[in-house]
Formats: sequence, structure tokens, C-alpha cells
Amino acid sequence: MVDSNSIWGGFKLNNLFTLKNRILMAPMTRANASDDWVPTQAMADYYARRAEAGLIITEGTVISPDAIGHKNIPGIFSDSQIKHWRLVADKVHHNNGLIFMQIWHVGRVSHPVFLGGKLPISPSETVMTGRIFRSNGLTHGKSRAAAINEINEIISNYATAAANAITAGFDGVELHGANGYLIDQFLHHHTNKREDAYGGSPENMARFALEVIRACGESIGYERVGIRLSPGAYLHEVLGDERDFFVFRYLLEQLNKIKIAYVHTGNFNDFQKFKELNDMTMSEFMRKYYQGNLIACGGYAFESALNGINSDLFNLVAFGRPFIANPDLIDRLVNNKNLNQYDVDMLKTLY
Repeated sequence: MVDSNSIWGGFKLNNLFTLKNRILMAPMTRANASDDWVPTQAMADYYARRAEAGLIITEGTVISPDAIGHKNIPGIFSDSQIKHWRLVADKVHHNNGLIFMQIWHVGRVSHPVFLGGKLPISPSETVMTGRIFRSNGLTHGKSRAAAINEINEIISNYATAAANAITAGFDGVELHGANGYLIDQFLHHHTNKREDAYGGSPENMARFALEVIRACGESIGYERVGIRLSPGAYLHEVLGDERDFFVFRYLLEQLNKIKIAYVHTGNFNDFQKFKELNDMTMSEFMRKYYQGNLIACGGYAFESALNGINSDLFNLVAFGRPFIANPDLIDRLVNNKNLNQYDVDMLKTLY
């Protein structure tokens, strides 16, 4: 149990990292990289201003050219990207912060215009109908099922991206396994219709996620690897299925044995209950089956975050929009200052 004072004390994440406090900066897509997926000086300044967070988790950063889903998101697959990400990591570390890079493959949430004319890849052939983020009306469409050799290549690309992040000076990586992107697509029956070693049973459907985790863990050390998960389906046209419960339960039980840095809830509203999770919220479900460090995220205020930590529902909490509106969020919370309210116009800059 913790009180409102000890939330600001050090939290031992593992043998490598002790966080300054239990308030983390959540990953948020900002789409302010250059046209060739390179981080900018404005991004370095943006993250450095928030270094008082217990841990910063960056925006999703694509692992390879075939992982891209829309314009001006950063990558971690070229020498130029690695070089410019080092400016970000160095500036955060100069301000005594810790920073993990969220590494990302969007899977079917893409379009041939980003992929040299090829269809996006997914566990199975699917069709999406929604509009693509910041694309002037471009819509998603058909995806193609990944071949085994392509799955193996993607796993290798994740491990390389993790190593590149460490080369760029980052403290670790978070695998984006949530929100309907590629790892998440393997974990839900709606998007995974495979009948081979990567589909059908909970063990097979969790295989891709576990192989990615192990590849990255062997590449940079398991204590430097976290994962974000969305066991409830809610985004990017993924529909819930009651069989998903058993897939995610199996995955979480396996993660108890691997000892990664943490598991992170991927949801905009962590108070939402999901039928496919036996009417539990994502964090309730994860805490029931996962014994390691759990990060909650999604609609928390300071009081509700403190209540969740006090009740042992989760260990840490990540804030998103409050950090956009308040670069000095930690100081404001510690000293009980008024918070600036988030406004969508704040997305126009990287203050």
C-alpha cells in the first residue's frame, strides 16, 4: 500500500531501474517527425521538458519501412533516425529522466501508398473501412496474410529495432502490442483466422507476441523490455470475441515466467468494462493474471490513480493528455497547483 506521499518516492522497477515517481508519460502519436521518419529537435525539446516523469514512453516508432501506417511518424531503422533519436535520449538524460522507446508495426492499419504498392500485412486477410490518420481522406482497405518467412523477418526486425534504440541511448523499449496494431492483431480472433502455428489455440495465437518479446529480450535484456496490451477490443475495427479471454490469460501467465520490465494497459478509458473479459476493465483483467509491474493508462486523474495504486490494482499510472497540456505536470501535482486543461489545438505544436 502507498499513500499520497510515497507515490513521489522511488519505485524499483527492476534491478536496472528505480523510477523517481509512479507517474509515467504515456506514448502518444504526435506525427511531427520529418518526411523521412527522422526525429526533430522539437521532439527532443518536447520530451526533455517532461523528464520529471518517472518514465517517459515515446510515441510509437516504426521498426522497418513495411511497418509504416501514416505520414511523419518516426522510425528506428536507419542510421539517420538512430543519430537523431540520440539527441532526444541525451537531452532527457541531461534532465535526469528515464526514457523507453515504444517500437511499433502497424500491420493492417496501413495502405499501399505507404508500402510501395503492396497490401498491408496481417495475421489473416482482412478488410478495414475507416479513414487513415491525417491522410486527407485516404481509407484503409484489404490486408494480406503474413507468410511464415515474413513473420520470422518481422520478429528479427523487432529485435534489431530494440538494439537500435539502445544504440540511440534509450533505457529500454516498449513493444506496442495494443490498439489493433500487428501484435494485437495476432491476439484477437476477429483478426487472426490462421490455422497454423500462429492461430487457433491460445498458445498459437500468443506465439507471435511471445517470440517478439523473447527476441527483444535476448537482444537488449529482458529488464529493458515492456509491452502494451489491449485484451479488450475497442479500436481500429477489431471486434471482441469471448475466446480472446483465454488468449490473453495464457499470454499474461507466460509473461509471469519471463520477467520483463512491465505490462502496460492500452486503452483510452480504463474504466470501461469488456464483455469478453468477463465484465472486467483491462487493468482488472491484467492484474488478475499478471503478477509483475502493471502500468494503468486511460482517463485517470490524480485521485483515481492514487486509489488504484492504494488498492494494488496497478503499480504505476501513465498520463497522456495532461502531459501535453502541462510539461511541468509532476511539479503541479506535487505542489497541488492547478492544471492546464487539454485542448485539441495543443496538438498543433510540440510545446
